[in-house]
This record gives sequence, structure tokens and C-alpha cells, in this order.
Amino acid sequence: MPGTPLEQLFALYYEPLVRMLYRRTGDQDRAEDLAQEVFARALVAPPDNPRPWLFAVALNLVRDEGRRAVRQGRRLELLRAEMPQAGAATDERYQRSADTRAVRAALDGLRDLDREVLLLKAEGFDYDEIAAATGLARGAVGTTLTRARQRLVEGYREQEKDRHVAS
Repeated sequence: MPGTPLEQLFALYYEPLVRMLYRRTGDQDRAEDLAQEVFARALVAPPDNPRPWLFAVALNLVRDEGRRAVRQGRRLELLRAEMPQAGAATDERYQRSADTRAVRAALDGLRDLDREVLLLKAEGFDYDEIAAATGLARGAVGTTLTRARQRLVEGYREQEKDRHVAS
């Protein structure tokens, strides 16, 4: 195992962190960039409880980025909506399968907290670690996870219904 504490953290948590960030952003390059930023922050302020700290910082970076994108990207969305549909067919070839898109849309439709607890649980976090990473009380984690799962299923079913109506 590598020598310095940061090297050890990197060896242990880089891949799971990138995996969680990819699930959250849908962009592998962005996930890797965000993970690097997390470790840069860990270098400046080494965490006492590294796993929840690293994932909490990562989720905060994604959340902050999302807020900036909303503020800065509204004009781009309007332009994209006005683009001819022929471009959409070309873009479609590069997107994931319809099921993956439906899951991503359902996940994107969740509240930040719901999405975060689901992604952390998918990464193998226990309730204490989820509580530490999100600021939830430990006793609220199970209820939040259950409701988040229900909302995800409902969102997915809605995506599927919309997809079949559009077919």
C-alpha cells in the first residue's frame, strides 16, 4: 500500500468516489475531475473520518456545480430546445440505452438528498456513514432511503409511461 495518508486514501477511495460521481453526473470525465478536486481538498485539510468526508465533499461539489449550471445554463437550454430535430437523431446514437436514460431521468428528478442517500447506499455506505456524509440524523436514514427508493421507482415508471406514449 502507498506510503502517505493521502496516497492511502486515494488508493482506497478514488474508484468508488469516481463511480458514485459518474452515477450522479453521467459524465466519466467530469466524475474524474470532481474526484481529483475532492482529493486536492483533502490534501489541504486532511479529514478525520475520511470516507464520509470525501463523499460529502464530492456531493457538495456536484450540488454547487448544479447550481452554477442552472444559473448559467438557462440560455443554452432554450437554444437547445429550438434546434432542429435532425440533430437529436445524431445525438441519440451516442446516448445510453432507453432504460438507462429513463433511470437517469428518474434519478435526476429526485431531491438532492434522496439522490445522495441512494448513491451512497449503492456505494456500500452504512447508515452511520450516510448520516455523516449528508447531515441526516442516523435514525432518519432508513426512512429517507425507503422514500427515495419509492420516488425513484415512481419516477422510472413515469419515464417508461412517457416513453411508450411517445413511441
